Amino acid sequence: MIPAEENFDNTFPFTPHFTTKPGFRMHYVDEGAGEPIVCLHGEPTWGYLYRKFIPPLAATHRVIVPDHMGFGKSETPQDREYTLRTHVENLELLIEELDLEHITLVLHDWGGPIGGAFAVRNLERVKRLFLMNTIILPPPPLRDDFAPRLAASRWFQWVAKGQEEGFLQEVLGNLGSTVLSVMKFGGFENTAAVDDAWVRAYSAPFSTKAECVGAMAFPLDVIKAMTFQVGGSREFDALKRKPAMLAEGMRDHALPPDVAIDLFKEMFPHAAVIELPHAGHFCQEDEPQTLVALIQQFIHASEPIGS
Repeated sequence: MIPAEENFDNTFPFTPHFTTKPGFRMHYVDEGAGEPIVCLHGEPTWGYLYRKFIPPLAATHRVIVPDHMGFGKSETPQDREYTLRTHVENLELLIEELDLEHITLVLHDWGGPIGGAFAVRNLERVKRLFLMNTIILPPPPLRDDFAPRLAASRWFQWVAKGQEEGFLQEVLGNLGSTVLSVMKFGGFENTAAVDDAWVRAYSAPFSTKAECVGAMAFPLDVIKAMTFQVGGSREFDALKRKPAMLAEGMRDHALPPDVAIDLFKEMFPHAAVIELPHAGHFCQEDEPQTLVALIQQFIHASEPIGS
């Protein structure tokens, strides 16, 4: 776990906040005032991924950036299940404690399934959804072609091979040394962003194998996550009526862009999809200014006239 006050050469200069409601010490950033924007990270990142989003968005909104259990400045308890369900329940407890309403969810990677499940279970709290290189899992049964198309990605082929040949746990269990390689394999394009502070920030949560348990669990939870029941047709129909937007880095090697775009259009057929041809899976690192502008425009455009 990263020390609370660590700011990585002032590249992450945000006051740390913690809750123990979920049964462990869960870190979150809480900056600005106004209607809340909740930004959710995925694998193998943490709130540092949103460091260039927080100041401009906090100029007009209250920006909350949690670190999931086992990531960033949050604790990595060894006696907990690391599943989609537990991450959703942890998020619910944080948002209940902060009493957040009218939330704009900003979702990436596993933040999509986590935030999507949260939204279905807490429709009254969520105002709109902005997705980046992620999906919201629809209710079962999934389309017959979903699993094969997902499995065809470079990332999931590597996960399958790693499980079969026994090296997956070794690589993901040593993310303190391998995190850059893992991110590049999934689609990290902007290598110009990499300096000593960057490497230390993304490596720091994973200094021991025990601290990697959350990151090791995410790829292995995919099949179970697909059957996680979060609501019925009524709840998903209500979710589909909320404003939504997808920004897709087209050089994604983890979640195939065509899969993400197809699933998004099925759920939100009238919503905007913006393709970013030079961005990869970790699009916040590749084109942060573009994405911040898109979020700001999306929020403005989806506000009622005269508000």
